[in-house]
Amino acid sequence: MLEEQVKSLLSDAFAERDDLFLIELKVSSDNAVKVIIDGDKGVTLQDCMFVSRAIEHNLDREEEDFSLQVHSSGATEPLVMPRQYHQHVGRELEVKTNDDESFQGRLDHISDNKVILKWKAREPKPIGKGKHTVQKEAVIALDNIKQAKVKIKF
Repeated sequence: MLEEQVKSLLSDAFAERDDLFLIELKVSSDNAVKVIIDGDKGVTLQDCMFVSRAIEHNLDREEEDFSLQVHSSGATEPLVMPRQYHQHVGRELEVKTNDDESFQGRLDHISDNKVILKWKAREPKPIGKGKHTVQKEAVIALDNIKQAKVKIKF
């Protein structure tokens, strides 16, 4: 089956380039293969070409007629794997949790099972009038994250 062959070829390619990893693989009924990858330091055009060639050069078009697309996870796409968070430390994230809480802050730290977001907020002073700036922090378990997106600044 084509999907199994592609999975095997991807496994070999990622063993050779352990800085790259699979986000998604789709094989449609008409043998359109779509591969979405990411990397520990992002993805270049050369990385996509490497993965594409690893598949294309090892499948026989005489046996299987297929089309192939290899591309990186887009900048506006949600983060779906814990490994993706590491390259975004220091960037602004918008995180929605499974219990419908929303946070927006700088990704300060990621561990095996949680992320730490930090941000500044203006709050009323405890004594007297006016507001002051306070440092806020949220510790969010990775398995509690429904969606996380990097906030792009222009």
